[in-house]
Amino acid sequence: MINIVILGSTGSIGLQALEVIARHSDRYRVTGLAARDEVDVLVEQAEQFKPEVIAVGDEDAYPSLKNSVAGNIELLSGIEGLSAIAAWPNADIILVAVSGAIGILPTMAAIKAKKRIALANKETLVTAGDLVMKEIKNNNIALIPVDSEHSAIFQCLHGERDSLNKIWLTASGGPFRNFTFQELEQVNIEMALCHPNWSMGPKITIDSATLMNKGLEVIEAHHLFGVDYNDIGVLIHPQSTVHSMVELVDGSFLAHLGAADMRIPIQYAFSYPERLPSSAQHLDFTKLAALEFQAPDVKRFPALELAYEAGRTGGTMPAVLNAANEIAVQYFLGGKIKFNLIPRLVEQIMNRHESISGPNLEEILSVDKWARIMTEDIINRGGIC
Repeated sequence: MINIVILGSTGSIGLQALEVIARHSDRYRVTGLAARDEVDVLVEQAEQFKPEVIAVGDEDAYPSLKNSVAGNIELLSGIEGLSAIAAWPNADIILVAVSGAIGILPTMAAIKAKKRIALANKETLVTAGDLVMKEIKNNNIALIPVDSEHSAIFQCLHGERDSLNKIWLTASGGPFRNFTFQELEQVNIEMALCHPNWSMGPKITIDSATLMNKGLEVIEAHHLFGVDYNDIGVLIHPQSTVHSMVELVDGSFLAHLGAADMRIPIQYAFSYPERLPSSAQHLDFTKLAALEFQAPDVKRFPALELAYEAGRTGGTMPAVLNAANEIAVQYFLGGKIKFNLIPRLVEQIMNRHESISGPNLEEILSVDKWARIMTEDIINRGGIC
C-alpha cells in the first residue's frame, strides 16, 4: 500500500484525489488529511478513509475538530501542524493542494523528510521556487506536478529534455476572453466564478479569469523545468483539449490531450511512472469540432505580463506578485473591489517593491507579509490608481 497525505483535502483537488484513492483502494491509503477550517467535511472524510492524523491550519478550528473526531486519530493545528503532517513518518506521497503561499512551509517540511511531492500548489514555486528546487535536488526526491498544464509538459518531456526548444502553456482564456474593456468593468463575482471548462476553487477560478493563473504557471514552469522565460509561451485554447505542448529543436511538437478532468493528472502524480485505469471520460475525436489557438491579449489581461515581469526580475518580486494578487482576489470575492482592479493593485505593489536578490526563506516570508499589508492598506484607503 502507498500511504498518502492530502494537504487541502476539502478543496476541489483534494476531493478529486480522494475519488482517485477510493477507486484504487487496493493500492492507495489515506494516512493524513489537512484543511484550513472545514471541520465538518474533515470529520466525514475521516469516517470514510480512517487516517492516522488530521490537521487544521486555523488554530481556532482545533477545539471543534477535537470534539468531533472519534477514534485514535492524531490531531494537529496551525502551520506547525500542517508541516508535521507533511513530514508524517508513515506517509509516502504528500499531495500539496492547499491554496496560496501557506503551502511553502509544509512543502519544505515534506522535502526535508524525503517524501515524494505531488504538487498542486503553484504559489509555493512562484514564491520560493529557487529554494524549493534546490532542496528537491539536495534531497534527491521526486516532485510531480499536478496542474494539468505542468503534468502535460512533464509527460511530453519524457526522453526529450535535451531536444527542448520551447514550452507552450495553453489557457482556456476564462469566461471573459472576448470581453471589451468596458465589459470587463462590469464583471461581477457570479460571472467570474463561472469557468467555461473546469470546476475549480474560487481563488484559482478568479485567477483564470484574469489570466493571473497562467502567469503564475509561467513562473512555476520556469522552476520546474529549468527553462528561460523567453522559451515559455502562452496560447489561448478555448476548448481546453490540448493541456500544453513542447516544441522541439527539429520543429516537432508534442502535445498532451485529454478531457478537462483533474483526476487524470492527480492519478498520474500518484502512480508515476505507471498508468492506471481512470473513470475520467475519454476523448472522442470524431466529436471535436475544432481546436483553436490564439495569442493572449495582455492589454485587456495585463496580469499575464505582470507575471512575466516578476519572474524575469526574480528575487522577491514573484512573492510580491503572488501576495498582492491573493489579497486583491480575496477583496474582490468579498465585494470590496472591482474585477478589473485586481491587476492594477498588483502592479502598484510591485512598483513599490525593490526586489531582494537571492533571498532566504525568512526574507521571502517577510516580503510576502509586507505585500499583503500594503495591498490591504491601499484598498482600505481607496488608493487604487
